[in-house]
Amino acid sequence: MPNPRVVNSLRRLRLTPKPHTNLPASPPLVLALGFLILIIVGTLLFKMPFATQTPISWFDAFFTATSAVTVTGLMVIEPATVLSVPGQMIMTALVQIGGLGFVTFGVLAMLTLGKRISLKNQALALEAFNQTNVSKIRQTALSVLKISFVIQIVTMVWLTLWWNRHYDLKEAAYLAYFHVTMAFNNAGISLYEHSLIDFVSDPVSLITLSLMITLGGIGFPVIMNLLHKKRWALLSPYTKLILIGTVVLNLVGFTAIWLFEFQNPATIALLPLHEQATASWLQIVSSRTAGFVTMEPALMETSSVLLLMFYMFIGGGSLSTASGIKLGTFIILLAAALSYLRHREEVVLMQRSVAPDTVQKALSLVLITFALFFMGLMAMSLFESRPLDSIMFEVMSAISTTGMSFGITAELSRPSQCVLAVLMFAGRLGPLTLVYSLATRRRSRIRYPEMNFQVG
Repeated sequence: MPNPRVVNSLRRLRLTPKPHTNLPASPPLVLALGFLILIIVGTLLFKMPFATQTPISWFDAFFTATSAVTVTGLMVIEPATVLSVPGQMIMTALVQIGGLGFVTFGVLAMLTLGKRISLKNQALALEAFNQTNVSKIRQTALSVLKISFVIQIVTMVWLTLWWNRHYDLKEAAYLAYFHVTMAFNNAGISLYEHSLIDFVSDPVSLITLSLMITLGGIGFPVIMNLLHKKRWALLSPYTKLILIGTVVLNLVGFTAIWLFEFQNPATIALLPLHEQATASWLQIVSSRTAGFVTMEPALMETSSVLLLMFYMFIGGGSLSTASGIKLGTFIILLAAALSYLRHREEVVLMQRSVAPDTVQKALSLVLITFALFFMGLMAMSLFESRPLDSIMFEVMSAISTTGMSFGITAELSRPSQCVLAVLMFAGRLGPLTLVYSLATRRRSRIRYPEMNFQVG
């Protein structure tokens, strides 16, 4: 008669997954490779004769594809004059995939084919959606697609009807499709020579596009929570904080920009008050990684430029089409600083304590983002002899995937443009994800004694 212990051991052995079924690479690394493949595909497509009206170099095609996939908007070519209509359609497709995330489309494709999501793809989707529960992957993926496409289609129809006053229906529909896609995905690429500067007398268009930027930037968890709960009292603390933070940042920034630029004849001083207001509103809303402009940043006051850079650094909400360190990160760090000043052991937000791991993650994200910004600034200062403020603005715009520019991107040297491409890629992928992909996290069982270390 077989030994029961041996039988049980063999059963456990059979149930143990084989080594080759384990995930060969970390999910963030797979995400990085996915974005890289998209960039390569986009580069090849932009080099096709049908994609451009005039031929472009391989590097220009690569930079354009990188800017589109990372939903940044920094350009070395003029999309309206260099790209053909098929080329512009390729750009919108890359922006849509880069904004919503190729993982979302991958999950949807698997669902459409009726396939079960493998453990490898589950780990990848969990990383992309910032979720901890596998059961929420399908729901989140489908909700992201449904919500985003419904919002964009409704807005496209509205802007088509509004712009039909000045364009024929076909052209109005195409312009609405292009700019709504760029606004919702926080890419900020425009088919107009001066972005949205010529729209300062059209508050309907600017308010509509600023609403698209905001909806794309607050994050899909917030939108889904709003749709499901519908009442303020039932909303999650995270949703409430993101909504409050968005309103406060937009209102404070709007007021500050208007005051800073009120007497600047190069921007809004010569405009009527209502046009000053709409220009200031779109500019500050767009600064949180959308990239549309109603004032040329190079002509703005230094105080305004610094404020724009600060807003770029913050960015939008988690699981959104925006980048930056994310508004939630900024709120966590503010709460941690306030708790320290009040001599509290716990970080508390809306009567909820914040886990120490969350605070560490927020702090790490800020430090890594700033380190990338500083290294990019140092590198470009070696290649360029331009004023420091213009270089700083381009670097911050790239790492935050905002796309606002002093208008010098196309004039930079190839090494500087390479630096911007790397920063755009790192900024969209997420600095923490980028670092995580290079080093696998390991838990150590060793515990060391504490020590007193002076800071501050």
